[in-house]
Amino acid sequence: MNVADAMTPRSDVVTVEIPGTRDDVLEYLQERSFSSVPVIKQTDDGEEFRGIVSRDALINHPDEDQLALLTEEVPTVTADTSIQAVAALMVEERARRIPVVDGRLEGIITVTDVIRAIATGDVDGATSVDELARRDVNCVYAGTPLTVAERELDYAEVPYGVVLGDEGEMCGMLTEVDIIDVARVVEGEAETGENMASDDDDWKWESVKAVGSRYMPTRNVEIPHEPVRAFMTEDVLTVSKRETARDAAQLMIDAEIEQIPLVSGDDLVGIVRDMDLLEGL
Repeated sequence: MNVADAMTPRSDVVTVEIPGTRDDVLEYLQERSFSSVPVIKQTDDGEEFRGIVSRDALINHPDEDQLALLTEEVPTVTADTSIQAVAALMVEERARRIPVVDGRLEGIITVTDVIRAIATGDVDGATSVDELARRDVNCVYAGTPLTVAERELDYAEVPYGVVLGDEGEMCGMLTEVDIIDVARVVEGEAETGENMASDDDDWKWESVKAVGSRYMPTRNVEIPHEPVRAFMTEDVLTVSKRETARDAAQLMIDAEIEQIPLVSGDDLVGIVRDMDLLEGL
């Protein structure tokens, strides 16, 4: 099976154009729950692919408005690349969406497209999830303010947190999609100097640099302070050790999720992320 058999063709790919702003991308990502969006520029010779803008770029650079400065160069593939080869590239580059380019943008191949190929049996999915699951599970407490939980996910460099209740039991799942859905960029001003942090600034992404005791404009990504339990998904799907990559892939496609906890009885023993299934190809 090749990329051409699984990709979203150019006619169905939503893109953003240079010149543009971060708001164009944020609206798209919030509506579609995607991790990135392709960027193009119209030239005298036609459409030119410039790269992608990711959720991470929007979050990590809240002070940047211009789309061109948020755009990143990314690896590309061609339509005749095998699914196994593109899966290996996604794992190596930690890329969830890879543009299909042959002189121009021809489409997009995503992790979800590869997961769907596993679910439908077009590529191998017989490996046990127990072999593919990670044992290092990122967790957050249900009572943690969402602002703090976002930092925990960021520092752990994972897009999810299994939510634990008062007794340490699994009671939900929080993802970066849940966070970006309720995030908004706010503008204001802050006093610079030796003490950059204040009660109002805690757990926000600051764009201000210390340049003496004066006020400068700031732009922060503001996140609600309510506890994680107000934003998490409570009904968590799970898989057991006896199930296969194909079983997990089918659950991911049906529920539109990127990770599933691995359980043994009532005990949480690991996490199966969609990228882990790709490593089994």
